[in-house]
Amino acid sequence: MNNPIIQEDLRTITGSGLKWELFEGKTVLITGAGGFLPSYMVETLLYLNDHVLKNKALLICLVRNRRKAEARFAGSLSRNDFILLVQDVCEKIELDFKVDYIIHAASQASPKYYGKDPVGTLLPNVLATANLLDLAKTDKAAGFLFFSSGEVYGEMGDKIPTKETDFGFVDPAEVRSCYAESKRMGENMCVSWHRQYGVPAKIIRPFHTYGPGMDLEDGRVFADFVSDIVHGRNIVMKSDGSARRSFCYLADATTGFFTVLLKGKNGQAYNVGNDKGEISILGLAELLIGLFPEKALTVTKMGEIRQEGYLMSRIVRNCPEISKVRSLGWEPRVSLEEGFKRTVRSFLCD
Repeated sequence: MNNPIIQEDLRTITGSGLKWELFEGKTVLITGAGGFLPSYMVETLLYLNDHVLKNKALLICLVRNRRKAEARFAGSLSRNDFILLVQDVCEKIELDFKVDYIIHAASQASPKYYGKDPVGTLLPNVLATANLLDLAKTDKAAGFLFFSSGEVYGEMGDKIPTKETDFGFVDPAEVRSCYAESKRMGENMCVSWHRQYGVPAKIIRPFHTYGPGMDLEDGRVFADFVSDIVHGRNIVMKSDGSARRSFCYLADATTGFFTVLLKGKNGQAYNVGNDKGEISILGLAELLIGLFPEKALTVTKMGEIRQEGYLMSRIVRNCPEISKVRSLGWEPRVSLEEGFKRTVRSFLCD
């Protein structure tokens, strides 16, 4: 990764003061490694191997799509500290050596999959989680991190900002619940394996995260907006833009993920998001237009348009309460303005 924005992010993450030496000589398995969030954890660990650790960690990066993964990690495929493992995460994982840390992040996170592939959305959060927790139990892993989601909270009403103990309504008989309900089950599996077998499982609940490397065809509105700015297109609103979301820059979120893995309490869940990054969807569109006035773009409204298979959330507002992860020493530091400016510029650098 020679992108200057990404390099600066990696220096910031690895300079956060965490006990990176805990990865010295360890084997780390990352599922869904080519995905937007976990790939930054992979890049961070590779950066640590190059600049911080005396005894390199071995990274086993499990992916489903070889072509995409080889494109994403093109500069790392020949490294002896990097192994690309191509398989279905729901199948049993058989390795020739002990795994010390497991980061389970394989999951379809975009609502564009919930309607057309609900089974493929839920299985990695349930069946794969069971297989990986058993692997952690067998290998006596030092750490297990499960990627859950802020979607587990459901429809919260006025419980904003949302604490880890606040829960709203999710209808298990709705197909869109394939994501939230399977994440809830995955969380309970982590807690149960910890209680019964002592697996050191920790749970993160990321809220909306954006940054370099995000899939501009992801289908979520903030990815669409960034794509519009990058390609010089006017932003076309497909809703009234009144929904409010809390956005966290990727480098901040990645530091938060590692903070929970290395410092969090076993069997517990932590919100990872930016409680100061809340904005309406219309406000975000206007913010992005204003950040790049030289492009002379505009925001226009077309009325509600739904993508086929995309099951929209009924949640009007979300924002995390993050005092629990703050108690571990983590704090989001990048503002919306700085973060989205860095994100757009990272694509223009490529």
